[in-house]
Amino acid sequence: MSTIAFLGTGLLGAAFAQAAAQRGDTVTAWNRSPDKVHALAPFGVIAATSPAEAVRGASRVHLVLSDDAVVDEVLAGARAGLAPDAIILDHSTTLPVLTKARAARLQAEGVNYLHCPVFMGPPAARQAQGTMMVAGPRALFDSIKAELAKMTGRLAYMGERVDLAAVNKLFGNAMIIGVSALMADILAMAQASDVNAEDAVELLGFLDLNAMVAGRGLNMAKGNFTPSFELTMARKDVRLMLETAGDRPLAVLPLVASRMDQLIAAGHGAQDCCVLGVDAVHR
Repeated sequence: MSTIAFLGTGLLGAAFAQAAAQRGDTVTAWNRSPDKVHALAPFGVIAATSPAEAVRGASRVHLVLSDDAVVDEVLAGARAGLAPDAIILDHSTTLPVLTKARAARLQAEGVNYLHCPVFMGPPAARQAQGTMMVAGPRALFDSIKAELAKMTGRLAYMGERVDLAAVNKLFGNAMIIGVSALMADILAMAQASDVNAEDAVELLGFLDLNAMVAGRGLNMAKGNFTPSFELTMARKDVRLMLETAGDRPLAVLPLVASRMDQLIAAGHGAQDCCVLGVDAVHR
């Protein structure tokens, strides 16, 4: 078993630390709010009063922090206790350009660093489910992949391009947030139409969203706008959606309508509605 540290014990960090302790690792943790660390004591997690104290003697240091500024601040505070051969595993969702700069700076300083963002919530972290992406030096990943595999259902090595996991994490979160926003608009239409919200969600099972991403999404990426659902017809349908929702607040559809109007005015009305991405694929 290993001696490891967790810096950041919010919902996800606490779940990771609990799971590691229950697997038999010796786990020390630190968090700005001490109560969140002390709550892990029943699982055998040792509370530290500073990042440097938490990482002292640890072979792996897991960061589960809120943003780039906090990552840099906590890393600076941990350096005094960091062992020369310790590996920093950063699960934080961060800006790709800053992730790249951070990795380069740490590498130049002789610090082992991998960026390892995840698609999982606390329950999945406790059960080693979900997906973990890793970007950074291949040899470093190979040396630690068996331990990382214990934390997740799927371990995906993205390559040595150190910002690639950060980019893909934003792709995935954009999809999660976008789907949530569209679901909010669908439920607004359901409410306006006297349709039960749970029934509306169930009816969406008629759609194969994975096939849409693989089909229409790939056409969009290739710049193939051969029509199967013309933009003008899609715009008509969005008008019907807006009229159905009435004066209820909507998260996404009004912005979609505005973008469609711009593209129709620019002459794209007869193309497929995936022409919404035309500016993203024209290099």
